[in-house]
Amino acid sequence: MARSLQQAMPTEEVKQKHQNKALEIEGIVISSTIGYPDQLREILNQDNVIYLDSQTSIPIVNAYHTPATLGPDRLAAAIGAHAKCPDTNILVIDMGTAITYDYVSSDGTYLGGNIAPGIDMRFKALHDNTAKLPLVSKDGELSYIGSTTETAIRAGVILGVKYEIEGYIREFMSKSGNVSVFLTGGSALHFEDSIKRCIFADEFLVHEGLYAIYQYNKKHI
Repeated sequence: MARSLQQAMPTEEVKQKHQNKALEIEGIVISSTIGYPDQLREILNQDNVIYLDSQTSIPIVNAYHTPATLGPDRLAAAIGAHAKCPDTNILVIDMGTAITYDYVSSDGTYLGGNIAPGIDMRFKALHDNTAKLPLVSKDGELSYIGSTTETAIRAGVILGVKYEIEGYIREFMSKSGNVSVFLTGGSALHFEDSIKRCIFADEFLVHEGLYAIYQYNKKHI
C-alpha cells in the first residue's frame, strides 16, 4: 500500500513542471471601480498587466466628457457588446448595484449613458427612508397589483424596473432606429425572459470586453 501511494504521488520534477505551467500567463487585464492599490501593482509587477482606466488604449472611441470618472465596468461592457455587434447601434443595460444604460453608436463611439438605482438599492431605500415599510426580498410572490404591503413593494420595484428598461429601449430605438440591446449584470437573469425586446442576454459581457481590450493592446505588451 505504501509503495502504491508513493508511486501515485507526483515527483518534485512533475510538481515544478505544473507550477511553471501555471505561471505561463500571456496577459492580465484588471478592472476595478475603486482603483488599484499599490500592493497589487507590486505583486503584479509585470509588463503584461493592463490596468483599465481612462488612459488605456481601447478599440472604440470614448466620447464621455469626463472619462476619468467613467466606471471601467461600464466601459468594458460597452466594448464587449461592440465586439459582438460591430457596425450597429448598441444599448447596454447592466443590472448590478446600480442599473446603467450605455450607448455605443454604429461607428464605434461610446457616447455615454445613464445611471439609476439597482434593484436591491430600491428595496433598501423604501425601508430606510420610511417609518413602517419592511425590507422586502425580490424573491417571492409577484403580481401586477400587490394585495399586501410586501407584494406591493415587490411589484413596485420589480415591475418598475421592467417598465423603466422597456421605456429606455423604446426611446433609444425611436431616436436611433435599429439598436442591438444587451442585458447583463447580476440581476439580468430575472428579466431576460420578461423583456421581449432584449436581443442579447450575456452575463460575461464585461469579461468579454476586457478580453477585447487585451487583444487590442496585445501588440504593445
